[in-house]
Amino acid sequence: MPRTYWDYLQLPQLLTLQDGFEESESDLLPDELHFILVHQTMELWFKLMLSEIRLARDHLASPHVEEEHIPLVVHHLRRTHSIVELCTQQFKVVETLTPQDFLEFRDKLIPASGFQSFQMREIEVLLGLEDQQREMAEFGDPLQALRRLGAGSPGGDMAVGRIEQAREELTLRSALRKWLYRTPIQGSEVDSPDDDEVVKRFIDDYLDSMTRQGQQTAARLVAAGVITAEAAQGRSDGGHEAARSFLYAEDIDDEETCTQVRRVRAATLFIESYRDLPLLAWPRILIDAIVELEEQLVLFRTRHARMVERVIGRRTGTGGSSGVDYLDRTTKYRVFRELWAVRTILLPRTALPELKAPEFYGFANPELGSIRREPEA
Repeated sequence: MPRTYWDYLQLPQLLTLQDGFEESESDLLPDELHFILVHQTMELWFKLMLSEIRLARDHLASPHVEEEHIPLVVHHLRRTHSIVELCTQQFKVVETLTPQDFLEFRDKLIPASGFQSFQMREIEVLLGLEDQQREMAEFGDPLQALRRLGAGSPGGDMAVGRIEQAREELTLRSALRKWLYRTPIQGSEVDSPDDDEVVKRFIDDYLDSMTRQGQQTAARLVAAGVITAEAAQGRSDGGHEAARSFLYAEDIDDEETCTQVRRVRAATLFIESYRDLPLLAWPRILIDAIVELEEQLVLFRTRHARMVERVIGRRTGTGGSSGVDYLDRTTKYRVFRELWAVRTILLPRTALPELKAPEFYGFANPELGSIRREPEA
């Protein structure tokens, strides 16, 4: 039997899946085919995103991440970013649907809605979005709503099962934090006897440098006449206190967890601050790739909300949500909060604390140009 392109892609089956709620594709209104195809295409891209996120996570979740695996993590993250960017651009195609044309068939979708995309919810869970971060729709928790709808839907078992499976998996955020936790800070490794003291000294030195830099910035603002001395001092003190609270993980009550989170945040700051060091080259590229991916997800959500507002205004969503208002609230999601927070407290290279044990972060063999391997966890 000959092997064909259409058999490999299962095109005969794929091209017969655009009937929507009708008996036949011929029963669809003209713009329904457009609407179905665009959203089916997005769901296929979501499927690939899930695969790429899991591959990145699995490489990063190893107890000892080989240096040559970091570029693989970055590769999968960048592909995921490109997929989200492409999905964002697809909203231009959706916007060729006029409001009146959409209203011709919109009501037949009730209570079906885009918030029921279980793959998007699966992506959120797999990345590490926590339950307390999730925006509640007017009818309550979107995940609970999916479970209720799943009880009476032919595809409900798959939808609910996929989300529940994702909730049992290690998230990308957790894998990243485990990896960051093992980062050598000022030459100290996580299993060094005085590691916690070294981490605290690095934080204190950094905060001292931050204070000096803040005073210089405040003096320039006061001299320029754009702010009073009192206001400048208040901002400087407030920024220092916020940085200290963040780096010392004062938002964490449990002492053991606090120590771990403190090291993760200090490691993130260390990598970003001394990013030019050979040993930190790929780690900072990895961090950039994650921030870039989350930024693109924010742009996707923002573009989605504006597309919906353009086509249907601020109507109640077909699934019962407030529509655009709910979508706008989801643009506040930040899964990788430490990576974003660190950017607020970064210092210029010239203001950084002295780097201890610089040879630790250099090339192991200058003649060969090979970089030191990551220490065992």
